[in-house]
Amino acid sequence: MKKPKWVVEKEQARKTAAAETVWLFGLHAVRDALMNPERQKLRLIVTRNARDKLAEAIAFAGIEGEMVDPRKFNAPIDLGSVHQGAALEVKPLEWGGLVENCIGREHPRVILLDRVTDPHNVGAILRSAEVLGASAVIGTRHHSAPETGALAKTASGALERQPYLRVRNLADAIVELQGMGFLVLGLDGEAEDTIEAAIGGQRDRPVALVLGAEGPGLRQKTKETVDKLVKIDAAGGFGSLNVSNAAAIALYASRYTG
Repeated sequence: MKKPKWVVEKEQARKTAAAETVWLFGLHAVRDALMNPERQKLRLIVTRNARDKLAEAIAFAGIEGEMVDPRKFNAPIDLGSVHQGAALEVKPLEWGGLVENCIGREHPRVILLDRVTDPHNVGAILRSAEVLGASAVIGTRHHSAPETGALAKTASGALERQPYLRVRNLADAIVELQGMGFLVLGLDGEAEDTIEAAIGGQRDRPVALVLGAEGPGLRQKTKETVDKLVKIDAAGGFGSLNVSNAAAIALYASRYTG
């Protein structure tokens, strides 16, 4: 009996995901990945200088590094990447689903990203999310930044510790969070209410903040699904924030208001 098309596509997607690997680079990103017992490590390429700096992490991971001449650094990463003499091939992290990552922490805060594709922006958001105690950062499997070396380097180690989930459908994820009791707020510069006003005296309630890509912003479907559209209360009358800066400010405002 011939398998339905959707079953074949699902099996192919699973095989592709199983075969997928990521090359991390830079001393900080490589060190934190080596020290993460949840990270599956496949191949390490280092210069002598980098090996000496990473000696403790390499010993902890129990991996044998391949020594290379700095002038012949042969890791398959983009030309111009600031690798600092270290590159590590790994499997993407498996964080699980929304329930196990978004519930259980006191006053949970979650960030959702609507078509934010720049790995540097997502890396910076992960770093802010870790510092400000977010439970998770959530993007989509398509039209969002995947786990890459550039993202990991910008995240400065946060990728190893801050849950970064990629869901099939953002609107479905929003509805699921609402079912868990989250107040879901969409960031929109044209909104009337501020984050502080929308949360009011509900600071103890779980809050999810949805941010769109710079320029197009939130999709219409996202705007229709969130509980309320809000803005960052700005002092200036013009200009706009980079999405990673907006995420940090919004997260801080959601935690320390009311």
